[in-house]
Order: sequence, then structure tokens, then C-alpha cells
Amino acid sequence: MRRLPLYLHVAAVSLLFCLPLGAQPVVAPTPQQAGSPRGDNLGDYNITNSWEVGYRFHSVDGNEGKYRSDVNFGNGIRLLGGAMGIHSRDGKGKWFDEILLDLRGIGNDPYQFSSFRAQKNSLYRYDLVWRSSEYYNPALTLSGGNHFLATNRQLQDHDLTLMPQSKLRFRLGYSGNTQSGSGLWTGQWFDSRGDEFSYLSNIRRSQREYRIGGDLEWRKLKLSVTRGWELFKDDTRFGDSAVPAGANPADRNTLTFLRRDEPLHGRTPYWRAHLHSDLSQVFIIQGKFTHSDGHRDFIYDEFARGTDRLGSERNRQILVSGSGRRPVTTGYLTLTWRPNPKWTFTNQTGYHHSRMEGDRRYSELNNGTAGLAVVAFQNLGIRNWSNASEANWQPWKRAGFFGNYQVSSRRIRSVELVDLELPARTNPNEQTNLMKAGTAGFRLQPLNPLRISFSAEVGRNDRPFYPVSDKNYHALNARLQYRVAKYNLSTDYRSFNNTNSASLFVHSSTGRSWAANGGWTPRAGVQFDAGYSYIHLDTLTGLAYFANFDLVERDRSRYLSNLHTLHAGVQVQLRKRVDFYGGFVNTRDRADGRTTAAGDSSGFLTTPDTVSLFAAAQVFPVAYHSPLARLSVLMHRNVRLNVGWQFYDYSEKFLRLQDYTAHTGYVSLSYSF
Repeated sequence: MRRLPLYLHVAAVSLLFCLPLGAQPVVAPTPQQAGSPRGDNLGDYNITNSWEVGYRFHSVDGNEGKYRSDVNFGNGIRLLGGAMGIHSRDGKGKWFDEILLDLRGIGNDPYQFSSFRAQKNSLYRYDLVWRSSEYYNPALTLSGGNHFLATNRQLQDHDLTLMPQSKLRFRLGYSGNTQSGSGLWTGQWFDSRGDEFSYLSNIRRSQREYRIGGDLEWRKLKLSVTRGWELFKDDTRFGDSAVPAGANPADRNTLTFLRRDEPLHGRTPYWRAHLHSDLSQVFIIQGKFTHSDGHRDFIYDEFARGTDRLGSERNRQILVSGSGRRPVTTGYLTLTWRPNPKWTFTNQTGYHHSRMEGDRRYSELNNGTAGLAVVAFQNLGIRNWSNASEANWQPWKRAGFFGNYQVSSRRIRSVELVDLELPARTNPNEQTNLMKAGTAGFRLQPLNPLRISFSAEVGRNDRPFYPVSDKNYHALNARLQYRVAKYNLSTDYRSFNNTNSASLFVHSSTGRSWAANGGWTPRAGVQFDAGYSYIHLDTLTGLAYFANFDLVERDRSRYLSNLHTLHAGVQVQLRKRVDFYGGFVNTRDRADGRTTAAGDSSGFLTTPDTVSLFAAAQVFPVAYHSPLARLSVLMHRNVRLNVGWQFYDYSEKFLRLQDYTAHTGYVSLSYSF
């Protein structure tokens, strides 16, 4: 089993915590659809459809900005959901054989989705996916609330396949991704001891992708090739200072005018190829290849006017321009050999090489001083190759064993052009590191409904690139599942331990997670489900920073998280007319149990001036729970009445600025024509 890198491990922990807040399934739309699931016949076609139109309502008590960042549902009439399918009854329609339409949240919901498919057998298949997301983040805990972001992101994907059922297929595609909105930022003018000012931005970003490709199946060979072009533009503009007086109104530093343009335009043509070949029943070859050649052109043009901390008139103009190139090549070759039903051997070799090369020109002009110009060039290249061998042995039907060994080597090279005077001087650097890891485990089925699996992994890295990179680590994974007609029980356990030391830092991390889930269906129309998970994360990392203009090198900081999540739900159907669902999610991070933010139970911080500052960041105790209920009543064969309610309660133990409670709900009708 391949283990995630440390940064992905930490990100996964954060994601699990954020899921109940942002990605928990909302109470609407109603999953029960109106109309017959078999649809109605109309000529040569069968039609199924169900549409849910209703009114959303909400109320918030507390920090509405945090509610909008997490949930963001408002009031108003919505097309909560809609689905329609038109299918040819004999598969020989005149213009099409299948049309599928799916809609969610259309009509000013913060998260809107629609998909469409039209298909004519043996001739064409067209797929469309469109999404819209309203993002709002007041960032009250950053820079005194002077950071803000409110944007709308719209994404669309179009794919056309010609002759989709044949062994020779052609593909055309287009994707678009746009982001627009406004933001509030902070910056410092006119020197390192100047004041901080807030300024506005008009965000305009777009990305387009065009692609063409084909698929070929010939005997036991499958080949897929895609040629694509990505175009990217960032034309965000920054305007005047929102507060000319700055963060410190007592000083004489002001910012009376600001104009900043930093357009970034780029293009990335690429190739993708995939080969799959079943040479025989015992030998399989798979290969993947990608190559992209990114180009970026950028300009940073800023003009600022005001007074410095001494009250003197100042204006400053900065111009940075340049271009860059980033070619990236990856390739994978996988060989699978099955000499008999009991043994399977797999070997995968991977290669990845990326380079960043370009030029940068920096110039700054201050009134009353001579211009300063710095020209620099830098080349950065990262080459990585890996090889992994795995063996699976299943001597009996109810028992299997597996093991793998993988080694990867990474080389990082950088070359900086110090100056352009002949002879030109360069500053090359290079670093390599080698990682070796091994995994072993087994799978058992002692009883028909019982399945057990276990694996252990050990890895060693001779020269980690970052202080928090994996060096000496080991991981354990175990899973047990019991499934019978009415019961479904499962439990998982995972642990990860890593120790890393460098010249200035010592880093260690320990992560453990345990989860249990169960379902019970006592009779038709009644279903219960519940689950509990616990995630523990403990990191100890060296710190180097400046305090009172002195360099501190020997401090250490510990972060501790103990996250508990409990969820449960029940679904009941009465006489095939009334459907009810009720459930809740309760998430709580108890940290180390301290009662105040200033307490430092770890005892690792040694600098008195910074103990309280870092101690407050070592834990983040927070609580969140959300019950919900939904009722759907079949009023007529083609009409359903739906009502739903969901409650959100978010609270932080130390900093109460973002606490809130909110009620959301809806009333709707689902109908089928």
C-alpha cells in the first residue's frame, strides 16, 4: 500500500475536519423523485423526469461571515433539483438514442451544477458539465480583518466523441475556468519600517483548454493519445488604498494613491498517451506518457504615492517583467505477470522531470534617489525516478499475502546568474536524496461475512529536502469488515510516525486514526447508520525566528490535535408514501484539554517574549454539530411535498470571533410531467 507524503497526510487530517463544515450533504434537494422510475412511453422513446422547485430560508446568529464561508445558503426560490432522461426504446432513434439532464441548485444557490449528455449509438456522444461556486471568506483572524475575498468561479467541460462504440474513436474537448470578484489585501509602504495599508483588487482570472485525441483498439492492444493546449490569463488589478491613514493612525505614514497592474499570461501545450496491452493471459503491459511545455509572460507595474514615516513626500515606481518556461515530462511503465492463479507479480518504473527556466528584470525608482536595477536569471530542475516491485500470493481462497519494495531517487539542480558582466558568474547548486520503503501485509476471510486486512510499511530517506519531509518513518494499517443481510459493520485503524532532523531543525510527527461504521436494516423501509472516528496528530518542530532583533534558533513548537467525530442517521418509509430522514454530525477537537490559550502544557518553548504567542497556536480546540431532518410525502403519482431543516453550530474555545449558529431549511414540490 502506497503511503501518502507527510504534507498530504496533514492535509487529509485537515480535510476530514473540514468535511462536516463545508462538504456535509445538505438537507436539499430531496433524493426521492416524483413520477414512475420506469417512466412513460412517448412514440419511440421512454421519458423519465423529476423536478423539485422550492423556497430556501435561513437565519444566522453570530458571525455571518464565517457562516457564509462554511455554508453560504441564502433565501429565495430555487430549482433545487431536476433530472430528465429520454431513451430510445429500440436503440435506433432518428437523431439521438439517449438524452440525460441533471440540475442542482439553479437560481442563485451558491453552489450550482448541471450536466447534459446526448448520444447516438455508433455515431456520437456529447457530454457537458457546468458548475458555479460562490466563494466568500472574510478572514477575520488575519491582519485584523483587513483581508477579504468574494469571488465567483465558473467551470465548464465539453467533450465530443465520434463513433463511441467502435474500436477507433475520435475525441474533441474544451474546458473553461473563470474567477471574478473582489478582494481586500494589505501591504507595507514605503520602507521596511513603514505602515501597513489596505487596498482593493478587481480579480479577473481565466483558463481555457482545447484538446483533440483518439482511441484505438486492435486485437489485444489499446492506445489512447491526446493533444491539448491550455491558455491562462490573470488580469487582476489593484486600486486605491481603502484606508489612507494605514493601520497605525498615530504615525505620519500615508498612502494617497496606488495603482498596480500585474498581468500574467501563459500557454501550455501538452501530449498525453496511454498504452494497454494484454499480450497473453499471464502477461500485461501498461504505459503512460505525458509532456507539457509551459510558457509564462508577466509584468509587475506599481506606482504608489504618499508620505513616509517621517512625513516626507514619497512616490515609488516598481517595474518587474520577464518570461518563463517550464517543460515537464513524466512516464510510467507497469508490467504484470500472473504465472498461475496463486501468484501475481507487478513492477512499475516511473520517471518525472520538470524544469523552470526564464529571466526576470527588476527596477525600482524613488524620487530624489538614483534608480536601482537588478537583473537575475535562475534555472531550477527536478528529476525523479522510482521503481516499485510487488508480489501477491493467495495460497488459499480465504487467505492472501502481499509485499512490495520501492526505491525513488530525486535530484534537484539550480543555477543562478549572479551578474551579466563578462565573464558571467553563476552559482550552481545540486542536492540528491534516495528513499527506500517496504510494505508487507495479509488479507483473511475466516468466515464468509468477515474480512480482515493488515499492512505495515517502513521507509528511510537519506537526505530529506525539507525539515518536515519524511525521513525515518513507519506506518500501520488495519481493517475489519463484517457484512450479513441486515448488518454491515467495519472498523479501520491507521498510524504514522516520522522523525526528521536537519542542521537547524528537528521534526517529528505522530498520527493515528481509528474509525468504526455500522448499518442496520431491520426490515424493508427502515435503515439505521452510525459511525465514529478519532484522529490524533502530534507534531514537534524546531523554530528559528527573530525576536527583538535577535535570532532565536533553538526553540521548538508542538501542535496537538485530538479530533472526535460522531454521526448517525435513520431513514424510514411508511406505506410507500411518506419518507423521513433524520441525522446529525458532531465534531469536536479537544486538543490537550487546556482551558486558556496562553497555557503551555508542552514546556518546549524557551524564549519568554514569545511563549504566549506560540503557545496559543499549539492547539485549536473547536466544536461543531449539525442535526438535520427531511420529510417527503407522495401527494400524487407525479407530485411530492418536501420539507427540510438543518441546524449549524460552530464554536471555538479560545477565540470567539467566528462562532455562529444558523438555521437553514426549505419547502418544495417535486413533480413529473
